[in-house]
Amino acid sequence: MHTPHSGMGIAAFITALCGAVLMLGLIVIAGIIETTTPGGMEETSMSAILVGLGLMCTALMQLVAFGLGVAGAVQADRRRVFAILGLVISIGSILGVVLLMIIGSLS
Repeated sequence: MHTPHSGMGIAAFITALCGAVLMLGLIVIAGIIETTTPGGMEETSMSAILVGLGLMCTALMQLVAFGLGVAGAVQADRRRVFAILGLVISIGSILGVVLLMIIGSLS
C-alpha cells in the first residue's frame, strides 16, 4: 500500500502555481502598459496602483504557499512531492520578483 500525498502539500503546490502565473501575468501587463504609454507609466496612475496591489497580493499568496509547503513537508507518513514543488515554486517566484525590483532600481 502506498502512502497518500500530503493535503497541505497539494494546497501549497496549487497556491504557488496560481500565484506564480498571476504574478507573471501582472508583470507582463505592467510591461505592456509601460511600453504603450508615452513617457512611461506614471507611478500614481490607477493602473500602476492596481498592478502594484496585485503583485503584493500574489506575494502574499506565495508566502501562504511557502507555509503550506513547509507544513506539508514535515508531515509524517505522507508523500512530500507536492510540498517540495510548492516550496520551490513559491521561493523561485518571490526571488524572481525581488531580482526584478533590484534590476529596476538600478536602471
